[in-house]
Amino acid sequence: MSPYLAAEDLSMFGTDPWWLVVVKAVFCFAFLMVTVLFSIVWERKVVAWMQLRIGPNRHGPWGLLQSLADGVKLMLKEDVIVKRADKVVYVLAPIVAAIPAFMAIAVIPFGPADNEVSVFGHRTAMQLTDLPIAMLYILAVASVGIYGIVLAGWSSGSTYPLLGGLRSCAQMISYEIAMGAAFASVFLYSGSMSTSTIVEQQQDRWYILLLPVSFILYIVTMVGETNRAPFDMPESEGDLVGGFNTEYSSIKFAMFMLAEYVNMVTVSAVATTLFLGGWRAPWPVSGFWAGANHGWWPLLWFVVKVQLLLFFFIWLRGTLPRVRYDQLMKLGWKVLIPVSVTWLMLVATVRALRNENYDFADIALYVGGGVLALLLLSFVADMFREKARTAEQPAPQQPGFDPMAGGFPVPPMPGQELPPVPRRRPRRERELIVSGGPDTVSDGSTDGKEASDG
Repeated sequence: MSPYLAAEDLSMFGTDPWWLVVVKAVFCFAFLMVTVLFSIVWERKVVAWMQLRIGPNRHGPWGLLQSLADGVKLMLKEDVIVKRADKVVYVLAPIVAAIPAFMAIAVIPFGPADNEVSVFGHRTAMQLTDLPIAMLYILAVASVGIYGIVLAGWSSGSTYPLLGGLRSCAQMISYEIAMGAAFASVFLYSGSMSTSTIVEQQQDRWYILLLPVSFILYIVTMVGETNRAPFDMPESEGDLVGGFNTEYSSIKFAMFMLAEYVNMVTVSAVATTLFLGGWRAPWPVSGFWAGANHGWWPLLWFVVKVQLLLFFFIWLRGTLPRVRYDQLMKLGWKVLIPVSVTWLMLVATVRALRNENYDFADIALYVGGGVLALLLLSFVADMFREKARTAEQPAPQQPGFDPMAGGFPVPPMPGQELPPVPRRRPRRERELIVSGGPDTVSDGSTDGKEASDG
């Protein structure tokens, strides 16, 4: 084994009594639910602050119970099942979308595994469980949740929900590849897919400093994965009337909303674990306080980092407009995937050189030489492309656009222009024509009275 690979010690997991496993599972569920309730209120408050509004302020102190009141209201609403729906799939789709969102939190570490805490007198790790392939488990579970959205759109028996489900499926495929490549860079540096081991490997430096491109890629893909603004195309109200959940109501509609916010918390927890040091205290705190990473304090640092990432979600929603669907696909396939694959190859090259005991100067030389070679090749390719473009004959002019050619008005396609609108006659001339005068006056050339006298 390479000296840079981490030695995985997962012997502390799987030894808890059954009642403690149940307690930790209930804690993970309660953590997600409380965070979701808080995030909904926080999002409405922050967006209201950005838009100079008040926001929710009726239910509970400062409106903190607004999301709980909304949940109770949705549960008491009439539960409608449309006549054309496939009833079994229609009912199961919200469950399929919500349950996988809760499952990923099982392998997220809330604290160090070796520094165990006491729960009812029993020493245990601050993590439900861990696996040698924990990150693959998270990817697999996250991919299952999309089936709920696709099946919801298909089983509704309507056009707009089906389009929303297909959009979501295409969006997931586009962004899952770049997300996997961002994960692979972390695997190469940590030498493990275990979440607790990845956090342990960030003792000296967080991976946001070592792998900044991977962090940026994951931040963009996690917004696309959760269908949040500006990538909320499956729920585009302007052209899909709500998207895949159009035909849902009551508790089933609430489960789709719950799945969205739980996924936000889950991807934020994954970003914290992979790039932000996990449960580790930030540098100013850990520098002067030796006990910052011991006891129950790591839970506080973890929650603060997750809330900061949730604020980032809210900030994006209140700042950026929704992109077009072609822009969404172009960003995923033509930008994120090529950049993520190129960055992964670069990280793999650096790790291979480190494993061969090359020093940092040689690594910087090889990497810099490779980057310069790529820039040179791209410059030469652009130069020849520009030469070929100038040598081409100008494109023939398109025939004039007639908006009434099909018998009804249609908007122009890209590259087409509407014919100029004829200028309206002055009011005085129109009155003269209506009163019986001859329609011989040109616009603005002569006065209407002189023309009639002549």
